[in-house]
Amino acid sequence: MLYRTAGQFKTSYEADQALFPIKQDAFLLGLIMVLAWVVFPLTASEFTFQTLLIPVLIYSLAAMGLNILTGFAGQLSLGTAAFMGVGAYAAYKIMTLMPWMNPIIAILLSGIFSAGVGVAFGIPSLRIKGFYLAIATLAAQFFLVWLFEKWSWLYNHNASGAIEVRNVEMLGVYVTGPLASSVVQYYVVLFIVSLLTIVCINLTRGNLGRTWKATRDMDIAAELIGINLMKSKLTAFAVSSYIVGVAGALFVFMWRGAAEPNLFDIPLSFRILFIAIIGGLGSIMGNYLGAILIVGLPVVLNLIPEALGIHIDSALIEHLNIMIVGGLIVFFLIVEPHGLNQLWRLIREKLIIWPFPH
Repeated sequence: MLYRTAGQFKTSYEADQALFPIKQDAFLLGLIMVLAWVVFPLTASEFTFQTLLIPVLIYSLAAMGLNILTGFAGQLSLGTAAFMGVGAYAAYKIMTLMPWMNPIIAILLSGIFSAGVGVAFGIPSLRIKGFYLAIATLAAQFFLVWLFEKWSWLYNHNASGAIEVRNVEMLGVYVTGPLASSVVQYYVVLFIVSLLTIVCINLTRGNLGRTWKATRDMDIAAELIGINLMKSKLTAFAVSSYIVGVAGALFVFMWRGAAEPNLFDIPLSFRILFIAIIGGLGSIMGNYLGAILIVGLPVVLNLIPEALGIHIDSALIEHLNIMIVGGLIVFFLIVEPHGLNQLWRLIREKLIIWPFPH
């Protein structure tokens, strides 16, 4: 009954292809936006901001960038963390060389450098694909992390080899650094993630998105009907790397506060890949569902035993988390390759046609 569509008539192709062809979807999104912009900032604690809300948004954005490349364009990548590092170091240098610049503008500009690096490492995709392309992006992962360690100019010749976020004000409020409050940082992250999500939705629903999907499904057939594969693949690398680079800048400036090169190592790439797989490749909402599961699972594993009065070592909880995530990945790859997004789609369709069984 929640999704009853009686009386919602479509009288044009535009209405049928609208972003929200069913009114209940728009109401649900409106409720989520009210929760994100009003309720959570007024009720959430410091622990909730730093442990759940901010990391979920950042990981969702990073997975969205990977999903553009892998889920929509069909180009495998194992170097997501390195491209996040490019964005983080680019934002650090921009704010160092131009301390007067608005930090939000600096974070958005940092993605341009990541996009350039992504296109450079995406050139091999014109000749290779599949497993071999994944190895090529893995080589980019090793090379970029090595570069972060050895090129001291990137971290201003700091003896520790780390980049540290300084206190920066905007409109009389600290936005970055130790003096910035979690609520302000949450609003900055939410604004940027919402903006880039709208951009991704429009890109994937437009001509460029259809080009990516054609390249993903059968590149030879796509080329035969006139699609420029070089343009399609390189634009996918550029857009994906831009989004991932912005996520990397947010990762350091709005959450971690400091970063060393090993923060952007392979485990982070795999974590983002797991979010994309569990959430559902080729979807936008799946990135959020996957991030909520991956980020929230360790918190749940910590809180439930405490609520039941059971003491469990942190090492055991970490092992349980790895085992559960691994089991979920195997489950979704075998049972439902389209992830949590597809499960939500099936539930939604059942609600629309309820009580009929077909």
